[in-house]
Amino acid sequence: MSTNTITGTGVFDAFITNLGKYNEGELIGEWVGFPTTPEEMQDVFRRIGIGQKDEFGQPYEEWFITDYDCPIPGLYDVLGEYESLDELNYLANKIEEMSVSEQECFEAAVELGEYTGSVQDLINLTENLDCYELYSDMHSDSDLGYYWAEESGAYDTGAMGALSNYIDYEGFGRDIRFEEGGTFTDHGYIVGNQDRFIEQYNGDREEIPDEYRVLASMDMDEQELDEPEGLSAPKQLINLEKPSIRKQLAENKEKTAEPKPIKREDISL
Repeated sequence: MSTNTITGTGVFDAFITNLGKYNEGELIGEWVGFPTTPEEMQDVFRRIGIGQKDEFGQPYEEWFITDYDCPIPGLYDVLGEYESLDELNYLANKIEEMSVSEQECFEAAVELGEYTGSVQDLINLTENLDCYELYSDMHSDSDLGYYWAEESGAYDTGAMGALSNYIDYEGFGRDIRFEEGGTFTDHGYIVGNQDRFIEQYNGDREEIPDEYRVLASMDMDEQELDEPEGLSAPKQLINLEKPSIRKQLAENKEKTAEPKPIKREDISL
C-alpha cells in the first residue's frame, strides 16, 4: 500500500517513504513538491506515519526517498535516496528564485556536468552562474565556427575574397569546443569563462539559511544517514593557465584592429 497524494508540484518532486514501514513490506510514502515548508513537511510525516509507533511500541523515525520527478535534465541522476531534506529545499528555493535566463544557464551548466556531483555542488552552482557563458543561438559546431570566423571580428574574411568560401566552419567550431570544454544543450552552447568558482556552501547543514530549512522547527531531529559511496564526485577545477583558442582569437582581434590615429603631441621631435 502506498500514499500517492501530491502535496504540490515544485521545481522537483520527491517521494518521501517511511523506512520502517518499507522494511516491514509496505510502501508508505507521499510525493512532495520542493520547495516546501516546515508545516507541509510535518503534515506529510504525520500522514505517512513518521512519529507513530509500530506493534512493539517503537516509533517510526526514519525515512528515505524512493523516487524523484525532475523536469531539469540531468538533475535526476544527481539526487540520491538519503539526501538531506533541508539541502533539497535549499536547492529548490535557489532555483525557484532565478530569472528565466539564469535558470536556462543553470540547466545548461548541469548538462555540462561540472560541479554536479552532489546537492552541495548544485547549490554552489546556483551561486556561480557568472562563471559560464551561454550562447542561446548556437546549436552546432558550424554555428560556433561561423561565429568566430565571421562575426567575432577576430578575422577579416572579407579580405580573403573567394577563399572564404572554403572555410570549414564545422571543423573550426569543433576544435574550439574541444579546446575550451564547452557543450551544446537544449538552451544553446555553454562554456566556462574561467572566472573563479567560489564555494559559498560548505556542506555544513547548520549553515543553511533558516528560511530554507524544513526540519529546524520540527520536534524530531533530522536523521543522520551515511551517503552512498560515490554520491559525491571530486570537483573539477578550471585550469586558469591553459591557453584557449577563444583567448587566441581575442588576441588576434586586437592585433588586426585598425591602428589608432597618431596625435601631434605623441610625436617626439
